[in-house]
Amino acid sequence: MKIALLHGWGFDAGVWDALAPMLSGNVTRMDRGYFGPTVESERPDLMIGHSLGAMLLARRWPDVPLVAINGFDRFCGVDAVAPRVVQRMVKRFGENPAKVLEDFRASINGSPAPAMVSRERLGEDLALLADQALAPAHRARLLVLQAEDDPLLPPALRMGAFGGACSVCGDGGHLLPLTQAAWCAVQIADFAQ
Repeated sequence: MKIALLHGWGFDAGVWDALAPMLSGNVTRMDRGYFGPTVESERPDLMIGHSLGAMLLARRWPDVPLVAINGFDRFCGVDAVAPRVVQRMVKRFGENPAKVLEDFRASINGSPAPAMVSRERLGEDLALLADQALAPAHRARLLVLQAEDDPLLPPALRMGAFGGACSVCGDGGHLLPLTQAAWCAVQIADFAQ
């Protein structure tokens, strides 16, 4: 089975360091190129996206089974993050991208970011988070994994992502692939059968 992994905004393929070794199959860790080279994937049999990575994968291959970890099909809007929050972040990013990245990663208990390689890609993807349009319906099987204590995603967004059917871990924050890798792996193995 070919599995494609894609990280969220402000991170890189390292977000999969704990989970990837627990997955069965030929795993490609895609990378948006914020901090190093861009890594793409051929069309997979299963895709696993973290945060923004889930939204991007769902839009790229809407007919491939998807596991969305701390993921969403739309970040900003009604029953989601208030548009003004993202607009303020976009404005601040234009003025001081390193500070915005540092503040974001600290807000979700992430480690400090590596040196930025592509400010442009980070800015483009931040703008994607501001898009309030509902994503097209995902036409393949879905598994949505959320954390009850996610500091980034409001409860309505977590519970309504991709139509509302999700499995919830009591704790783990917004970085479940790192904080609850074993729990995620069990859920993914059951889903992939």
